Amino acid sequence: MAKAQDPGISGLVVIDKEAGWTSHDVVARCRRIFGQRRIGHAGTLDPDATGVLLVGLGRATRLMRFLTEKDKAYRCEVVFGTTTSTLDASGEVTGTFEMPELTQEVVDAAAEGLRGDILQIPPMVSAIKIGGQRLHELARQGIEVERAARPVSVHELTLSPTEDPLVWVMEAVVSSGTYVRVLAADLGTRLGGGAHLRNLRRERSGSMTAAMARTLDQLAADAETARARNEVPHSVLTPAQAMRDLDQVSVDTEVVKLVSRGLPLDRVSIGAQGTGPFAIKDAGGNLLAVYEATETDRIKPAVVLHSA
Repeated sequence: MAKAQDPGISGLVVIDKEAGWTSHDVVARCRRIFGQRRIGHAGTLDPDATGVLLVGLGRATRLMRFLTEKDKAYRCEVVFGTTTSTLDASGEVTGTFEMPELTQEVVDAAAEGLRGDILQIPPMVSAIKIGGQRLHELARQGIEVERAARPVSVHELTLSPTEDPLVWVMEAVVSSGTYVRVLAADLGTRLGGGAHLRNLRRERSGSMTAAMARTLDQLAADAETARARNEVPHSVLTPAQAMRDLDQVSVDTEVVKLVSRGLPLDRVSIGAQGTGPFAIKDAGGNLLAVYEATETDRIKPAVVLHSA
């Protein structure tokens, strides 16, 4: 791997994003911290949200889509009795409701219909494009358009009461593309009124957890120390570590040559188990490429990091 002062450093940093920062702001700060421009993130977090944001450096930016696709875990508060224009606490109040008594039994019954494979309508504040424009851009112009429901998966959804009878803690494990704010709003509707969320925190993205995450200030201090020692910052995970959630395949030197040329591989002969994508590594554990399955026993390269 390149040294810390080398603008070609490649890897992944797990950031604990603070409230008030956009994902774009985080990327801009990381460019200054690591002294390079080739940086990208996986899985946008709203400015008001906190928690795990994955940021790729250098060649590892090409791997970000494999991280974006992973399940994510969130924790937030659902405020019943009030709806907002953004479905969260940052928006303007659009309605107030007298809510029935919210017991654990009643709330769990309403939440049951939101678990599993469901269809979800993206909010107008999302970054999805319709007719060439992002929904949040249209929303700022006061324009609302029809949105098609999209399939998402809610693997886990639990709600716990607080001292305030209208505020419940919601924890959710969801597939990529799921809007937690929509879950909160839909839950309010199912309970005969309305709701919005606040204090959203991403606890996990794939196997990258908040316990692993570092604030931007911590990253900056780590990077400064590493530069003084001519080392790679300890907070930077290698590309192989970044792809640890994929099906892992170690190959010999002959196969390394094929990978470096971007050639398809026979999954049986290299012992590729699972459905992919596959993290192809050499005997030293270095990530060479990520391959994807086909309808045959051949797997094809999606991203090749190693070249002959």
